[in-house]
Amino acid sequence: MDVFFPQLIEIGDNTIIGFNTTILCHEFLIKEYVTGPVVIGRDVMVGANTTILPGVTIADGSVVSAHSLVNSDIEGFVGGVPARSLDRN
Repeated sequence: MDVFFPQLIEIGDNTIIGFNTTILCHEFLIKEYVTGPVVIGRDVMVGANTTILPGVTIADGSVVSAHSLVNSDIEGFVGGVPARSLDRN
């Protein structure tokens, strides 16, 4: 969890967050400093070793595969760097 802004993290009921996942609500960039809330919905599963960047919302019921980078809002079954849909529908 973000050590500077833990109050900006919201995690819904019945959500599982895998080992060694990093949830950030701030980023230090070369010419800017970014902060933003992270909202993780209900019934979400986040795989191990995932990084979630500031300002991201993960929709209710979503699944994020292990070793993913979540840098934008997501919904459904996602994974990769950056995370994108893995649904086969």
